[in-house]
Amino acid sequence: MKVFEKSVRTKDGIRIYMAEEAGVTALYAEGDVGFSGETKVIDGKTVTVAPLTHENALVLRKLFLFTAPIRVLGKERSFGVGDRLGIATPGHIAVFEKYDAYPVLAQQSMRELTLTDRTYEDVLDCATFAVYRDGFEKGFGADGDHLKKAEDVRYALDLGFTMITLDCSDHIDNDAASLSDAEVEAKYEKNAEIEDIYLGKTFDVGEGITVSFTAEELRRIVLVYGKAIDFAVSIYEEFFSGGKYNADFEISIDETLTPTTPLQHFFVANELVRRGVKFETMAPRFCGEFQKGIDYIGDIAQFTEEMTVHSQLARHFGYKLSIHSGSDKFSTFPIIGEKCRGIFHVKTAGTNWLEAMRVIAMVDPKFYREVHAYALEAFDEATKYYHVTTDLTKIAPLDTVSDADLPKYFDENDARQLIHITYGLILSRKNADGSFTFRDKLYSLWREYEAVYTDALVRHIGRHLNLLGVKEN
Repeated sequence: MKVFEKSVRTKDGIRIYMAEEAGVTALYAEGDVGFSGETKVIDGKTVTVAPLTHENALVLRKLFLFTAPIRVLGKERSFGVGDRLGIATPGHIAVFEKYDAYPVLAQQSMRELTLTDRTYEDVLDCATFAVYRDGFEKGFGADGDHLKKAEDVRYALDLGFTMITLDCSDHIDNDAASLSDAEVEAKYEKNAEIEDIYLGKTFDVGEGITVSFTAEELRRIVLVYGKAIDFAVSIYEEFFSGGKYNADFEISIDETLTPTTPLQHFFVANELVRRGVKFETMAPRFCGEFQKGIDYIGDIAQFTEEMTVHSQLARHFGYKLSIHSGSDKFSTFPIIGEKCRGIFHVKTAGTNWLEAMRVIAMVDPKFYREVHAYALEAFDEATKYYHVTTDLTKIAPLDTVSDADLPKYFDENDARQLIHITYGLILSRKNADGSFTFRDKLYSLWREYEAVYTDALVRHIGRHLNLLGVKEN
């Protein structure tokens, strides 16, 4: 039996710990603390051996409060590390024990749950067990990410998730951004209250930055964002006003085709505040391309200029900027860190999966080749879920790459995006007999090489934090 030393604790005189025996990890309690499991005698002591179930996770969170999520968006620096696999948290803990930032260890969207065949119970429980195993008492958040429906918001909150990212994209009218002035005039329904608030006014947001609206600009912005604002207000009133749930509220307007201009950002924020919505973070859609798993694509000078204003708007209204699809946006991180003055929320997810697959390429080249070949077949199907500009012709054919060079695929944008967006199809692929083609062997290898994966995450996520200017503890 391998006992995880950092998990050994005493509660009301009862010794509790986590250990692995015959490849199975469980909780062990030398007395009755509420765990469900079999009873056996170990070293002369009667011990409850509790499997890592949802019911036992609920007990663990009550016994040791540090294993339950907390609200972290109020901290100066928070960082989301979506663990799609349920195995990355030990690596993430190693990162955030080192850096002055607070992690959101449980972070999943409904799309990710569907593609990985997981539940929010599983996502949160995996974080809880890892936090207990490794004795991580700093605190972590749990994010119901990019939720679009009230029932999904309630599902996450009722489980104890401490953050909701409300995805307003279904209520944003992207077409209105490209309408002619005449079409805007015809479609716009006069709103005397809005016009009285904004037209003919100049708004000083500090740092020498002012904003003002022409009639045409205001009408177009109302058409683009009006219903999204109404949606955010309705969700806030249902779940957050009056302290109904103890959770942070993030507004996401980033999952759109049209970048959020500073003027649009001001309008959305001002309307939410004016209508009584309290939110900790907002995620605009920044200029350029924040594609999955690769660096920023776009005009870095324009990004710098607009980030100057976006960050000041956040300070003016009293919330943090949230940077979505933040995986590997290395060229932007020094700018974000500087303009946000070290106060921000950044989200990553797929980059953790990519590092897991890099490990597979390192430790089992033959098996990695099988996965890579399938990803090429599945790529077109995967593009239904993600916007990428991947050029498959730029990916070196497998038969031209040596085993030793397979990990180098993960240093190339097109290969990274290939593996990034096909994760759900890879994990769910089944053989004719119903068994998983790849999933079980992948997890077996990741368990065997956990230390290698942890080192990879410390190095890779650490690079993100270093470039953002986050200091080590």
